[in-house]
Amino acid sequence: MVARFETQRLLAARARPDDLDDLARMHTDPAVMATLGGRVWTPDETKAFLDRLLDHWDRHGYGVWTLRAKESGAFVGRAGLRRKRIDGYEETELLYACMPDYWRQGLTTEAAEGITAVAFERLMMPSLVSFTLPTNTASRRVMEKAGFGYERDFIHAGELHVLYRRRQRQDAAA
Repeated sequence: MVARFETQRLLAARARPDDLDDLARMHTDPAVMATLGGRVWTPDETKAFLDRLLDHWDRHGYGVWTLRAKESGAFVGRAGLRRKRIDGYEETELLYACMPDYWRQGLTTEAAEGITAVAFERLMMPSLVSFTLPTNTASRRVMEKAGFGYERDFIHAGELHVLYRRRQRQDAAA
């Protein structure tokens, strides 16, 4: 289990019940939620989401980390790994979301690269996927900068999404 790790500018710690207020602030921000399905969440929805994150850690030994700025300790966002069934196959998804004050600073890419390193080097996962709406060009850029390549379109939550993948040994296979 990797409960904590650091990148150049971020501290990542396993999600905890104490993170509820920060996550609720994120999930009620219309700009953030426009990238995550389009509607803000209620406090109860955020609590249920956090409960699922904590359960995922207990079941799988990995999950979502909260991200804080090293210098200030301010809440930057959340990012991590979760098991996800996609078109009938179990996959490990890289997911991320940051507060708008931290957009366009490379922090989401930094988090994605750090989590990918944890997944491949410490958890020995063979493959990761990440996905977003086709119009979310910022998220697609994060995936591409983190070494993920477009694989295909698919339907998630009733909407068209783009699926990206990165394999641990993709360079060796090329």
